[in-house]
Amino acid sequence: MFQGRNFIKIQDFSQKEIEYLIDFAIHLKKLKQARIPHEYLKGQNIALLFDKTSTRTRASFVVAANDLGAKVEFLGPSDIQLGKKETVKDSAVVFGSMFDGIEYRVSSQSDVEEMAEFAGVPVWNGMTDLWHPMQMLADYMTLKEEFGKLVGLKLTYVGDGRNNVARSLLITGALLGVNVSIASPEELLPSEDVVEEALELASASGAVIEITTDAIKAVTNANAIYTDVWVSMGEESQFEERIRLLKPYQVNRALIEKASDHVIFMHCLPAFHDNKTTISQMTLTQYGLAEMEVTDEVFNGTWARQFPQAENRLHTAKAVMAATNGNLFIPTID
Repeated sequence: MFQGRNFIKIQDFSQKEIEYLIDFAIHLKKLKQARIPHEYLKGQNIALLFDKTSTRTRASFVVAANDLGAKVEFLGPSDIQLGKKETVKDSAVVFGSMFDGIEYRVSSQSDVEEMAEFAGVPVWNGMTDLWHPMQMLADYMTLKEEFGKLVGLKLTYVGDGRNNVARSLLITGALLGVNVSIASPEELLPSEDVVEEALELASASGAVIEITTDAIKAVTNANAIYTDVWVSMGEESQFEERIRLLKPYQVNRALIEKASDHVIFMHCLPAFHDNKTTISQMTLTQYGLAEMEVTDEVFNGTWARQFPQAENRLHTAKAVMAATNGNLFIPTID
């Protein structure tokens, strides 16, 4: 069922399969907390390929592979010829002959798909400019841990609706029966093709999809409010424009209080909630903005779940690697 499969984007899997991976991650989390060994990949070698800096993706895959008994080799842009002197296809064949599984974090979705086509071993998408499937498993795992279910919950994303996180939240929620609202300025609403795909998935799961420019409308009755940075990697030249567009969409106490009584705050991190980093110092100096997509009050308030959410990146990475490469016995999932 899962053995030997790639994990490239959420919609490559059925609702039941994604639910299984989330439940399996919850189980693996309990095993780790109880210090019960689960070395499903013992004797394997895993390659981690990165063309960008990373905190959670790299840390989660390294620890997950170690917990599963595998050995890990990190290969960054200065370590290999991939994309410079050697094509993705040629590199894929070489890596696949030496490693048992490959995590690939790269800008281009087509590069991950080409790696998966030619490697001959499972390839796991660490993140591309289009999709962030590993983050989605952790996000919806966090929701299930918090509320005990997924179907019928409402998740609202407020911010840049075109980015990989917003797109992925929309598709994953539609697949799983979670109602998803996206609130963005007109210029940053999700593309029509992604909305159409979400609506098609929602017609099967019963999810309600809402795309709006009205943040207050979007968060009404929300169980979770999710945001992301206003400026993604590679778009740093657009800081001033993004601040102008997205300042009305900041997640603050006033917005949180428009949601349901039991609402949680989520963020895939890093977050610009204070002025204690180099970039936030720059936005304070140049634009007079001490807090960006979320206020420090919300980020450190009782609503906040971004750190359990970040930890869940470990357990979901482990679930994906074990399910696709651990020769597990998994009954047929319809």
